[in-house]
Amino acid sequence: MDDTDQATFELQRGGDGRATLILKGRLDRESVASLWRPSTQVVRQAGAGHLVVQAGGVEYCDGAGIALLSEYRRIQQENGAQIEFRDLRPEIVKLVALFEIDRPARPPKSMHPVIDWIHQVGGATAGLFHDFIAQVSFIGEVCVKLLRVVRHAEKLRWRDTLIIAEKAGANAVGITALMGFLIGLILAFQSAASLEKFNAEIFVADLVVIALFRELGPLMTAFILASRSGSAFAAELGTMKVNEEIDALVTMGLDPVPFLVLPRLVAVLCVIPLLTVFNHLFGLIGCGLVMASWDLPVTTYLERIREAASLADFFGGLVKTFVFGTLIAGIGCLRGLQTGHSPSAVGDAATRAVVSGIIAIVAADGVFAVIYYFLGI
Repeated sequence: MDDTDQATFELQRGGDGRATLILKGRLDRESVASLWRPSTQVVRQAGAGHLVVQAGGVEYCDGAGIALLSEYRRIQQENGAQIEFRDLRPEIVKLVALFEIDRPARPPKSMHPVIDWIHQVGGATAGLFHDFIAQVSFIGEVCVKLLRVVRHAEKLRWRDTLIIAEKAGANAVGITALMGFLIGLILAFQSAASLEKFNAEIFVADLVVIALFRELGPLMTAFILASRSGSAFAAELGTMKVNEEIDALVTMGLDPVPFLVLPRLVAVLCVIPLLTVFNHLFGLIGCGLVMASWDLPVTTYLERIREAASLADFFGGLVKTFVFGTLIAGIGCLRGLQTGHSPSAVGDAATRAVVSGIIAIVAADGVFAVIYYFLGI
């Protein structure tokens, strides 16, 4: 850069506390870097009650130059003094207006630690409340539109529904069976080790079958689906949201709920009871292996299962799975539709889908426990 392009400044003092700062040359990134400290120091030491910045000799000004002019204004305002810019070129005037250096943003006042803590707790509580309202509203909307699809089944995208059912159901049989087998085996082994002290090993079958049918089977299956399918739904719809595909559907007049959400909901509602039955079956197999190792005859084990569990226990657990499936698919799709546009938005949506889904499942199971208690089931 030529010397003629270098920015220069000169401070001329006048009477009555007035001063004039004359700027010349180019106010770009390179020149401002060398001009910043000496010029601001001169302005600060001048202590002028009224500073006139004579910028008629400024040939070029970019964002760095605007920052320098803004710094002059800030110094004068701190000193309770005035500042005036003169002879700015029209293009520089537009740039100054764009950055609004005459109305600098002030940092927010720091709050007392206790008030700040209360503010944060209140904000977090309000956020949880609004999120809960959004979940309830969305699931209600999905259920209403599902009833319309029941009346007009031809409106459902059955091809996509079957593909999703295969991914959520058939592909999850292995992990569901393995989890059921391990839960039944571990629960039976721990129970048998404790009941052996009372010579009551035969009642291990009663404990395991009731626990599986009433609670563990539906819950474990729901947790697996929330982890696999709920996160997958959130990631799929989140990717579509980031790529603006959902906005394109809305622009074309297509409602995303019947088009994207209902096939996933119907698929989950169809497969979750079947997966729960697989969980029960392999859980009883795991328990049977433990009972066989304790020299309990298979016929005795099967008889204890038949006597301990009733159809109310079996179907009472299966009824839960329809509610769990609705929560898994609904919350997973909702988190996908709520995806932002940051680089980590899709991953955050999948994480929120799993966490929210599991919390909702446990809360719904607690409600079922109260209802079954009063019904005597």
